[in-house]
Amino acid sequence: MDADTGQPSKRNELTLFLFITVVLFPILSVMIVGGYGFAVWFWQMFVAGPPTA
Repeated sequence: MDADTGQPSKRNELTLFLFITVVLFPILSVMIVGGYGFAVWFWQMFVAGPPTA
């Protein structure tokens, strides 16, 4: 933060942007896709039953 104006500096903004795009979004996307896959698997195993041919 800039001591004079109380606003974040360009370096802080760049660091936060890189953290969000390189670390946070990939982790969140893997968690969301994995959670959806687990929910579908759980539903198929315990609610819908095995597939019938």
